[in-house]
Amino acid sequence: MVIAILGPTASGKSELGLALADRLSGEIVCCDSMQVYRGMDIGTGKPTPQEQTRCPHHLFDIVNPDEAFHAAAWATRARAAIDDIHGRGRTPIIVGGTGLYFRALRGGLFEAPPSDPSIRARHQAEATALGVSALHLRLQEIDPEAAAQIKPGDLVRTSRALEVYEQTGIPVSELRRRAARPSLPWRLSVVVLDYPLDKLRPLIHARIDRMMATGFLAEVESLRKAGFGHTRAMAALGYKQLGQHLDGLLTLDEAVLQTKTATSAYARRQRTWFRREEAQLRAAVRPDPDALVRDLSLDL
Repeated sequence: MVIAILGPTASGKSELGLALADRLSGEIVCCDSMQVYRGMDIGTGKPTPQEQTRCPHHLFDIVNPDEAFHAAAWATRARAAIDDIHGRGRTPIIVGGTGLYFRALRGGLFEAPPSDPSIRARHQAEATALGVSALHLRLQEIDPEAAAQIKPGDLVRTSRALEVYEQTGIPVSELRRRAARPSLPWRLSVVVLDYPLDKLRPLIHARIDRMMATGFLAEVESLRKAGFGHTRAMAALGYKQLGQHLDGLLTLDEAVLQTKTATSAYARRQRTWFRREEAQLRAAVRPDPDALVRDLSLDL
């Protein structure tokens, strides 16, 4: 048995995951693309040291902010962690809001070749001269399955699908099929927390206020002093805005307000993503842990 607690930021996933871990001899497996980074603690909403003493936690703090990390790498580590937890007779509880990571675990992702700037420049020139539709028509001939999923005017995705074919000689849809993993070897129960935005937005604002009160700005300063200021990870929500404040581009109040606005927009996108995810339960209000155990018919 594997339980997954998914949903947008500030929806109480970590709290619910810990409550289930208490009841089911569980261990938490992080499914968050920012919580994998060392030193990015307050701004990513990692469980506190006190919370982490309640049960073992996995896949937190596994890379530095200047190291590359991606969904396929996370899925490989998550599978290993889940097998290890099962091997000790405990219940893995996946907790997080990074939908792409969870999809990589559930269905697999293929490793695309690195982008080739010369190919993209050529596609851009062709689109300027002939129109994006000409590139999309070429993709229809090469890979009708991929073309059907891309709007005719979407140059970025059309170019990428053509680029992969030019680099490998294999349609991107075929590469995805080859990468798809067989069905998971464990029973998976998915819970999606899907609170309305008017209920979620105050939770987001309150969470960011708590982050500021507990040292978020000092955390950003420390990471910048350590040489991580210009890394991709530091463009994350809050880190970017507070970095702009430290650079004199925003007042602190402006940085906090922009963080709240950007986080609310991100939560909206997360809700849209997880509505496409197959789930045993979608909760519009915070579930009671004991009722949740009963609803999912878990083996205690």
